[in-house]
Amino acid sequence: MQLVDSHCHLNFPDFKDRIPDILQNAADNQIHHLLCIATSWENCEEVLELARTHAPISASVGVHPTTEGGYEPTVDELLAAASHKEIVAIGETGLDYFRSTGDDLTWQHERFHRHIEVARRTQKPLVIHTRAAAEDTMNTLREHKASEAGGVMHCFAEDWEVAQQALDIGFYISFSGIVTFKSAKTIQEVALKAPLDRILVETDAPYLAPVPHRGKTNEPAFVRHTAEYVAQLRGISLEELAEATTDNFFRLFSGAAALTGRNA
Repeated sequence: MQLVDSHCHLNFPDFKDRIPDILQNAADNQIHHLLCIATSWENCEEVLELARTHAPISASVGVHPTTEGGYEPTVDELLAAASHKEIVAIGETGLDYFRSTGDDLTWQHERFHRHIEVARRTQKPLVIHTRAAAEDTMNTLREHKASEAGGVMHCFAEDWEVAQQALDIGFYISFSGIVTFKSAKTIQEVALKAPLDRILVETDAPYLAPVPHRGKTNEPAFVRHTAEYVAQLRGISLEELAEATTDNFFRLFSGAAALTGRNA
């Protein structure tokens, strides 16, 4: 059995000097690949170096929608950064009206547009973050033809209607530890209804540890708990869920499949 953590932040201070142990814990729980996600221009090089140094890791390039105060890369700079074989995704990107407030969020939309353009030009899928902005996020993805690149709605926390819109444009739905929370009935409904060939699992480590580790620092090994929960919810075995989500990951992120020598 093999699982993939489709979204984590191993370059964050929580994991400083702990990467060998983190990877061993993951391997002990049958997690054999991890996608390390950039959140700022300044840490794009960090995630790339992790992917170059550790075979189980691939990486993304991008600037999180709520990141402020750092360097704002141009399309050409993002394209250059995305040219490395270890970079298999663009993002995380999207819209967030919860943390970023104010009358003018034009800068956030423009950043999102640049990332979609880079994804289309590189044919590397998008990793989408959306919070309190689902309608505008979906409209932007449609209007800017994001379906030409594909992608995933990371850490999905919306309802079935939004999930259907994402599925309709060819996107995947990824479930984090939130799905294991008792209060997450809406997300659990999506995890039950979404087609098995279009779902992923993730940690978003160091955030959002699943039950039974809720409140602790999350790590890739814990994605097994999320997978077990979703499998139980759907009435299938962990092995079937693992096979499906792993196949889905490598089909979507074909660059990661190439890195591992796996058929996408």
